[in-house]
Amino acid sequence: MSDMMNDPMILRSIIMDHYEYPRNHELTEDEAYLKKHMASESCIDDIHVQAKITNGIVEDIRFDGIACTISTASTSIMSDLLKGKSIKEAKEIIQNYYQMIDQKDYDEAMLDEAIAFHNVGKQANRIKCATIGWKAIEALIEESEAAK
Repeated sequence: MSDMMNDPMILRSIIMDHYEYPRNHELTEDEAYLKKHMASESCIDDIHVQAKITNGIVEDIRFDGIACTISTASTSIMSDLLKGKSIKEAKEIIQNYYQMIDQKDYDEAMLDEAIAFHNVGKQANRIKCATIGWKAIEALIEESEAAK
């Protein structure tokens, strides 16, 4: 485990940076994008996630909506992390993220800033917030594969 993961101030600053300045935080009207609406009954989270997946590559990810700090930051980090990756790589990263949230073994190197959420699994009520955007992109990847 890296030193960064043991420093709550660094982890908090990553989360706050992505909450205050979320990446890829704008929806598009482009028809080439697949769209997924996600809402939580236990939190304010109500977001739309869009992905442009072409020839097995996640070319772009965008999102917008109302979301708590954890949802906004985790979706922002996810959008940065998966953009430009192949579907195979994206699925592997998503799987590692879920493993981390579930407090199981995972490849830290694959997750980059997403490791800021490595303690979320200890707070059951925050798991949905930390995974809502990830579940959306996972559904969009499956949809893109089914459309072939």
